[in-house]
Amino acid sequence: MGWAASPGHAAWVLAGGLLVAALALPAVPGVRGRLPAGPGPLQHPLGAQAPPGPRAARGAGPERAAQRGDISRDTQGTSEDGVVFQKCAVVSGPSVAQTAQVRLLVNNTAAPGAANLSDLLLLDNITGLAVRESAGNKTSAGLQAFRRRFLQVGDSFSVSYTASLEAGDLGHGEVLVLPALLTFQSASANRTQLRALLTITAEETVTARHQESRLEHSQFTAADGVNEDLALNDQVVGILSSEDPGSMLQALEELEIATLNRADADLEACRTQISKDVIALLLRGLSSGGHLAPQVERRMGAAFKKQFLMLEKEIQEEYDRKMVALTAECDLETRKRTENQFQREAAAMEEAEELLKHVSERSAGECSSLLRTLHGLEQEQLRRSLALQQEEDVAKAHRQLAVFQRSELHSIFFAQIKSAIFKGDLQPEAAKMLLQDYSRIQEEVEELMDFFQASKRYHLSKRFGHREYLVQNMQSAETRVQGLLSAAAAQLTLLIQKHERAGYLDEEQTEELMERAQTEVFSIKQKLDNDLKQEKKKLHQKLIVKRRREMLQKHKEQRREQLSLGEAFRAAEDAGQYLGQWRSLVAAQGAALEELQERLDQAALDELRALTLSLFEKATEGLRRLQSSALTQELLRRGVPWLFLQQILEEHARELAARAEQLEAEERGRDQEGVRSVRQRLKDDALEASAEEQAELRHWGRWVFLRLCGSPFSLSEEELLRIRQDVHSCFAQMDRSLALPRIRARVLLQRLHTAWREAEFLKLDQALAAPELQPQAKARKPRTKSKSKTDLLRKCIEDKIQLFECPAPEDLLEKVRAELLRERVQQLEAQEGRFAESLVALQFQKAAGAARTLWAYTALLSVQHLLLEELSESETLTTAACAQILESHSPELQELERKLEEELAHQEAAQRQRALARRQQWAEDGPGLLTEPEDADSEGQVSAALRRALGRSQELLERQQQSLREEQELSVVLEDLLERMEADAFVGLYSQELRLASYLSKLTMVPVGTLRRLLSVALPAAPQPELLALLESLSQKQPDPTVEHDGGGEQADLGRRGKHQGWWQALESRLRGELRSSGLDKMLWARRRKESILRKTCPPLRERTVCSGKGGWPHLSLESSGDLVPVPIVGAEAIDLLNTGEKLFIFRNPAEPEISLRVPPRKKKNFLNAKKAAWAAGVD
Repeated sequence: MGWAASPGHAAWVLAGGLLVAALALPAVPGVRGRLPAGPGPLQHPLGAQAPPGPRAARGAGPERAAQRGDISRDTQGTSEDGVVFQKCAVVSGPSVAQTAQVRLLVNNTAAPGAANLSDLLLLDNITGLAVRESAGNKTSAGLQAFRRRFLQVGDSFSVSYTASLEAGDLGHGEVLVLPALLTFQSASANRTQLRALLTITAEETVTARHQESRLEHSQFTAADGVNEDLALNDQVVGILSSEDPGSMLQALEELEIATLNRADADLEACRTQISKDVIALLLRGLSSGGHLAPQVERRMGAAFKKQFLMLEKEIQEEYDRKMVALTAECDLETRKRTENQFQREAAAMEEAEELLKHVSERSAGECSSLLRTLHGLEQEQLRRSLALQQEEDVAKAHRQLAVFQRSELHSIFFAQIKSAIFKGDLQPEAAKMLLQDYSRIQEEVEELMDFFQASKRYHLSKRFGHREYLVQNMQSAETRVQGLLSAAAAQLTLLIQKHERAGYLDEEQTEELMERAQTEVFSIKQKLDNDLKQEKKKLHQKLIVKRRREMLQKHKEQRREQLSLGEAFRAAEDAGQYLGQWRSLVAAQGAALEELQERLDQAALDELRALTLSLFEKATEGLRRLQSSALTQELLRRGVPWLFLQQILEEHARELAARAEQLEAEERGRDQEGVRSVRQRLKDDALEASAEEQAELRHWGRWVFLRLCGSPFSLSEEELLRIRQDVHSCFAQMDRSLALPRIRARVLLQRLHTAWREAEFLKLDQALAAPELQPQAKARKPRTKSKSKTDLLRKCIEDKIQLFECPAPEDLLEKVRAELLRERVQQLEAQEGRFAESLVALQFQKAAGAARTLWAYTALLSVQHLLLEELSESETLTTAACAQILESHSPELQELERKLEEELAHQEAAQRQRALARRQQWAEDGPGLLTEPEDADSEGQVSAALRRALGRSQELLERQQQSLREEQELSVVLEDLLERMEADAFVGLYSQELRLASYLSKLTMVPVGTLRRLLSVALPAAPQPELLALLESLSQKQPDPTVEHDGGGEQADLGRRGKHQGWWQALESRLRGELRSSGLDKMLWARRRKESILRKTCPPLRERTVCSGKGGWPHLSLESSGDLVPVPIVGAEAIDLLNTGEKLFIFRNPAEPEISLRVPPRKKKNFLNAKKAAWAAGVD
């Protein structure tokens, strides 16, 4: 597999395999970089004294170094879960054109403890290589990604590609390190990570070395698919059959988080599919109604599909980038916190060693052992903290991607609609109809997804509440039978001791019988443990096969139902009907699947419980027989009286029966407590309450966004379209995922618990540092005050260890709930705030543009006024000539005003015509909603009409509100059109005034510098480029050829220039004085206005935030296991009466919107006179 390299060329030296990522790898001479350990909690055992590895380098590029040692000296071993990951290569070809066949192998061996793997992601670093014949997706970071959805125990998969290397940039002995990273989901409900290295060295030999790794864990979501669902559900059998009862509930919690993550992925895939289907249905409905040509429908459908595929690829690439970035960030955080932990442990150990120098070896050993135990607990706490933090980071990344995908789906729709309108494929009226239908259907889609989410939350809460009850039931049963077994074993010893105390046995006989009894008890317990392990293993496999068979059958049935829904989609014409079919299907399938899983879980518990009880009862019966037969015979053989022995045996039988009854009563109590816990959990996560809460939140959000959308005074069609898109994006974010709140709650509880423990540690350290300052108990003996420093240190360490065993204080749970609620309210308020800011920014841009134009126009009139005064006072022009100059612009200005007024009247007439058409349509359609065949019985006609009216009242109200919204939208669009027309007219007016100002400046021969200073005074806030542009316009404008005057256009001589020199110098001061006077008047007006506002009675801020007629914030909850937040009265307006603190509640019926045929007329005004008056009044 090797060859000789020619001089001057680099050959490949390959080393493939796995790094033992959980061990501290010593630095290799000559290799400056090492592949950083993955996102696991720790890089090596925290108790080890090995130095921590080097910090991870940022990025995924190769690592180069001069090789002076063997980099593959790491210890070889087998992965504890039987997963083998290797990266190896075979080099071939001449030395000048070397190529390597690289192979990545993942083997899920059938080792003890092996489990099925899902969601396998393989990231391979190929920086510096020219890769050919690879099926991986290349990224911009020099990586290629491979994916596999599922890998069963005993299976393997591999990927291979051909790579070549231009080694000219590698010197002799240089090393190129190309790591590969494998992450997957395993039975532990955590994300697992393995690493493999491939090193390329510029030498003359080729070696291939393989290593294996232990596993690193990091939380992540499971993938979609039936196999992954089955693998997750199989884990509950492993939990119930676990040999470590103490870890069963923790494992169940991890399984619940993984299941919630998977459910979030399922719901997101369902939402995406429904959104795509809805768009297709809307296009189909538009085409069937004759508003869209079939070929245009097909073309738009193809464009949508292309955009959806591009979005899917973008989401996948972004997902890969986020996972790589999170892995690197977690690795850096792990190294940092691990080093800090090492430093703290080293400092504590040094301080303890210094203190223990003068004590006995035994005392020093005990303190050191306690200190190591404490450090081990701290390390375990650090591992969990890091794991939970990474779990939260991944969950947040998934939520961000989900929100991004939802927003992009809306963006794609609106972008395609605008493109179709621009190309002429879609008429504006048809587009308007399509957008209205899209908005209506999107509301239904959001309500449907809220129902899906609430239903899934309820079913999963019920599933894991039942599973928690099953685990507790299993633990309770094992506690009972273990207690009974221990009581039977204790009776053997007690029987021998009673005979010894009665004098029937000497010491030697007692020891002999004790030894034989203990040997028999150990033998029985050992056989019980072996039988339990073997029988549980057999039963585990049997239960898995049974569960998989039934679950697969159920999934096949539901798959057929989903395919039938796809056929219904192809034939559907109405999107609402299609969504209703989705709702019915998901509700039925979810209930059926949960019922099956609950039945299978119960069956698994029954069989495992029966097996456990049977084996324990058999062992207990063996101990009873040992007492009543073998041990009895031995005692009788040694001369023990039968009556005395019989009395003890009967007493033991009664005690054992009483103990059995006591244990059964305790078991029943624990079971009842478990039932109450499940009922409370189902009550907290009730489907109706969750759906009602979300519906209330949607109603509140709809009202808020409608009010915000109605606030702008004018909007163009494009701006209105963008606002609609933003509203849809906001509504798409108002849900809350299933997993993230639970994950966030765990992180907050972990942080609060750690902070509480650290505070207690600080108190203990202070007490250790200054014991004389601590309060002493009155009953304490005096000698305790003179305890040695060693005793105090030991007591401090023991107290710290005890704190790790203490549960979290109950008030921490309430703090977590309060924090979660506060964060959710802040998120919703921030969303509303961002939307409102975008609207304000849009209106501000319009106002700022108009204000800048008006400021420039006002400055121009000020300069004109000064120039005309100078020309008149200096007798350069006569009064008649000045009047003629001003009047010469009147015809053009009057023509501009006439055109503007005509266009305004035309637009207002068109608006009145549209309002009349809508009113007529309402008059035609409204009665039809209530017209139905009536019975001949005239007495029932009134009641029947009332019933129909009540039944259709909501529909009528929604149509009326929709009509009102359309009228408001038309109004703001019309206002925007009129504003743009006025702006165009104003631009024309500004151009005329600019020509006049330029002509007057030429007559007065004002220097350019003076003009610049005048404009700077008149426009103090204008940027320099605007001033220069205005000055250039004034300098370049030619005289008006229509103006005639006596000698005003002749060239001024030097004498006249000198005559005006003094006026030019005083011109700036005059303008400053006028502006200062005008500014003082404005300041006084603003002060009086401010004082008037401040004198008004204003309610407190909390009361002002309650919107009139709509109530306050809706009731929100996350983990609704605490007290409910009170819901404010809806429809009531609270008023502080006369500022006395007494509230007056006013209840009003919501006023029905009135559709008027009369459009409020715009106030007729002379446009030019208004502008002149504004300037004269000093308005900026």
